[in-house]
Amino acid sequence: MAQHRPAWGLTRRQSLKSFAYLFASGMGLSAAVTACSSDPTTSTEPQATATSAKAKVLRIGHQKFDPFILIKARGGLEERLKAFGTRVEWIEFQSGPPLLEALNVGSIDIGRTGDAPPVFAQAADTPFFYVGSGAPRPKSSAVVVQADSPVQTLADLKGKKVGFQRGSSGHFLVVQALKKAGLAWSDIEPVNLTPADARSAFEQNNIDAWGIWDPFYAASEKQAGARTLTTGEGLAPNREFFLASKAFVADNEALLVALLEDTAEVAQWADNSPAEVVEVLAPITGLEPEILDVVTRRRSWIFDPVQTEAIAEQQRIADAFYELELIPKAVRVQDVIWTPSSAASARLKRPAANLLA
Repeated sequence: MAQHRPAWGLTRRQSLKSFAYLFASGMGLSAAVTACSSDPTTSTEPQATATSAKAKVLRIGHQKFDPFILIKARGGLEERLKAFGTRVEWIEFQSGPPLLEALNVGSIDIGRTGDAPPVFAQAADTPFFYVGSGAPRPKSSAVVVQADSPVQTLADLKGKKVGFQRGSSGHFLVVQALKKAGLAWSDIEPVNLTPADARSAFEQNNIDAWGIWDPFYAASEKQAGARTLTTGEGLAPNREFFLASKAFVADNEALLVALLEDTAEVAQWADNSPAEVVEVLAPITGLEPEILDVVTRRRSWIFDPVQTEAIAEQQRIADAFYELELIPKAVRVQDVIWTPSSAASARLKRPAANLLA
């Protein structure tokens, strides 16, 4: 890959140190750091008995609308993990970047995010593995403008303020949208905002456009009069990924497999039962059923081990961010893909209908 001038006016080494510090400290994250006493590996076979799992508490990071919410709502995971002597602790995050910060400092064991946060996390040397992925969801993210905005095409974004959360899937979508329009990153004024803050700025016309994902995208359409400038179709696959700390994987592969099996089962149910998904999620999320129906029907809940195609997509995202000097070093996504043991791999490849056998 071609050489680049240092990001933010620093050397690459200085940039990486600053980036890693900022990533770990996050946005006021106050969780204590959990120390890990052993080097992580992926070669350990699952233990013969479930009760041999080391983790007595499985800390799961989730967002307002993701498969873990459905798993929590259905309640079967807690019962299943009793065989391991493990209870579940659920921790909610507004978006992927702070969730990955929590994973970095050891406050959670596993979480689910969109496609961009893991790239930033890997560039900051966060010790994690990709342990699963979903299907592409390009219609579930978009760059939106106000209904009466003079911005009619992507090219019209030149000189405009575009909001998104740094390191999120919305961030990558904005990158791709500008590229499609023939615009440079320097042609816009990027504004780093959390989804809640971006929604407020959007409604008050303090930003001209917003790169966002569901359910915030669907809510902005219905409640804030947002007009879609482009979705992720042809620009960003917008997959979701399941990410676990290396230390947790090393000590608890059998427990991890049980969680992933449960995730696959619930994902298959959700794909086949959109109306039931809305019924389950409405009281939990506080979102209107009409919004949840839109969100549910324009996405798939499919869960799989990370496939070659998904790895290639992530590498393209990583390369794009590095080219723009948005991450301080090039990363090789393949290096943080979990390689399960033969026994774990055999279970995870079984049909979802048989996962509980």
